[in-house]
Amino acid sequence: MTDPAFLPGVPTEAVLAAFRRAPGSELASGKFDSPESSAALAANAFGWFLQQPRKLPPLPGVPMGPPETVEIEAEMRFPWAGGRHPWLDAAITTATTLVGVESKRYEPFRPGKTTVFSEAYDSRDWDGMARFTAMRKALTEGRQTYRHLDAAQLVKHAYGLRTQGVKRARGAVLVYLHAAPATWASGKPVAPEGITRHEAEIADFARAVKGDAVSFVPLRWSDLLAQWRAQPATAAHAAAVTGWFGGL
Repeated sequence: MTDPAFLPGVPTEAVLAAFRRAPGSELASGKFDSPESSAALAANAFGWFLQQPRKLPPLPGVPMGPPETVEIEAEMRFPWAGGRHPWLDAAITTATTLVGVESKRYEPFRPGKTTVFSEAYDSRDWDGMARFTAMRKALTEGRQTYRHLDAAQLVKHAYGLRTQGVKRARGAVLVYLHAAPATWASGKPVAPEGITRHEAEIADFARAVKGDAVSFVPLRWSDLLAQWRAQPATAAHAAAVTGWFGGL
């Protein structure tokens, strides 16, 4: 199996090493090479900054300051040893803040969202996370449902970021970086009503968890790339991302 190609300036070996450490078998399964791969999008977009984190501007709408490090496929371990722990598409560390990025491209418009939380979540007192905990309980009991938003995954990511933020003496932000593609890779249109419902679900989730210790910030890929295009240091990279991955 040949290794996937990457955009100019992306450190191939560092990106491949990150994916080989992570679960999910993105490379071995061939999912990374899919024209609809969200992992490939995030790896190319943020991988460019792995060895030059200072070139990454603070993400739009995110209280974070200048980046000190950028990682891709970053694990945010819970305060227990066993079981599965959250893996984020990217993690950015600043002097004050740990920023976790969960990237979505086509996933919200596919079926298959599940709500499963192990008993371990109930065994912890998630200090500063009352709203995320209320969301977890509402999802578990079926009082809250979403068709397009993987809210259970976001809650788990927030708990992982809270754990690691406290451990690293930093505030924590969970960025939901999402796309609104007009078409699938096949050229078939993505249902516009699905895009509209997804945006409404994001807004509902954001209202529900606002005020907790982990800040939740929704961000559109199109807005992030617009920011990068406007800055000389990142303009060429933004153009390369758009040229490779199309409308986001």
